[in-house]
Amino acid sequence: MLSTKVVLAIGNFEIAKPLILWINDGLMAVFFFLIGLELKRELKVGALSTRDQALLPLFAAIGGMAIPALIFVAINGSDPEALRAWAVPAATDIAFALGILAILGSRVPFALKVFLSALAIIDDLGAILVIAIFYTADLSVWSLAFAAVALGALAVLNLMGVTRLAPYLLVGLVLWTCVLKSGVHATLAGVVLAFFIPLTDSKNPDFSPLQDLEHKLHPWVAFMILPIFGFANAGVHFGDFSLEIMFSGIPLGIALGLFIGKQIGVFGFSWLAVKLGLVKLSSDVDMPMIYGVSLLTGVGFTMSLFIGGLAFDDPELIAMVKVGVLTGSVISGLSGYAVLRWALNRRAIPA
Repeated sequence: MLSTKVVLAIGNFEIAKPLILWINDGLMAVFFFLIGLELKRELKVGALSTRDQALLPLFAAIGGMAIPALIFVAINGSDPEALRAWAVPAATDIAFALGILAILGSRVPFALKVFLSALAIIDDLGAILVIAIFYTADLSVWSLAFAAVALGALAVLNLMGVTRLAPYLLVGLVLWTCVLKSGVHATLAGVVLAFFIPLTDSKNPDFSPLQDLEHKLHPWVAFMILPIFGFANAGVHFGDFSLEIMFSGIPLGIALGLFIGKQIGVFGFSWLAVKLGLVKLSSDVDMPMIYGVSLLTGVGFTMSLFIGGLAFDDPELIAMVKVGVLTGSVISGLSGYAVLRWALNRRAIPA
């Protein structure tokens, strides 16, 4: 079913792709659009809007991307093909990480939730930049030129103070089509579009077009798009699988990158920033809690699988990526939950 070709044609213009690519290039563009909306809101009025608020998650996210990638490269450095997946363990699944944190209930300090949210959003931004720079195919100059025209139209709409969403979304559809045809990954169009959606409405100060759209998109992304993506991309055929394959370079590098690399990178860089006096922890957050969160960031599911699909076309190599992602994510999620539960009980933070 996933390999069934789906064709959209208007005159001589045609987009013909297997169903799985419509999911990965189309539906996931909406997911990235939501990430872009969240990122813009956080930069303007949220957890990344001031230097002091942004520094700790920024340091943590840098470590959380660099160390897992280095671990993967150290394990797979002699295999040029395997190295294409170096960015897979650098990603964090914001939905799963926050979902596990939510299981712990009201005992979780608000500052810890903000830290994880901001860290994951910066991590997603890093993943977006990695995709744009390292996972871009041969470029079509004409398609990029038309995409630039679409960007200009979005800028004009924003500068004119247009707050109705329909014009932005229509131009955004054109932008997505141009980016899809350009060789740059189409999902990046969603992120770019999000930054042109107005945060405020001068005629109605109590209404935010961006936040209203964000709230409307959340249930669609959480309950439709991400489950469909997971269903289409996470399955592994174990018919020819063996322990030898399980412990080969790609699965091992990804699993260790997610579980070991994330906790070393996020916790280590956070601890260093605090010890050097660059940042201060909130009074209701301590380092054991930061360590628990660092483990949760090893849940890479959606973003890691997505990058793995960009890295390889070979089904066997993609299967290895999936095994590494699922193994590292499950171990990280269970460990993070256990450590955070212990840390919260230890502090006995009131609800």
